[in-house]
Amino acid sequence: MSLIAVIEEVFSRPPIPFRPEQQSLKGWITFCLRDRGFKVIYAQNADFAIESRTNGKIYFNVTEDATNLDGKVGWIVRNPDTDKITVIAPQD
Repeated sequence: MSLIAVIEEVFSRPPIPFRPEQQSLKGWITFCLRDRGFKVIYAQNADFAIESRTNGKIYFNVTEDATNLDGKVGWIVRNPDTDKITVIAPQD
């Protein structure tokens, strides 16, 4: 199973629901990933990076607007209408 598929699985059943009045989208996403054992680290040119033994560091940004996404980093996109999370892999 690819890393992107595993990340999507985290958000199909998140440990806590997203509540925008209580936390930022980035904060909620990093909490969910860390709760499931991902090593989420600081990234200077992205919202965060996920460090993987097999893939090295993969950089991600988070957004609720899936238009004009930079392909150099991965994206975790939340659709505010459906509350669905989509994970987009970086384009190498």
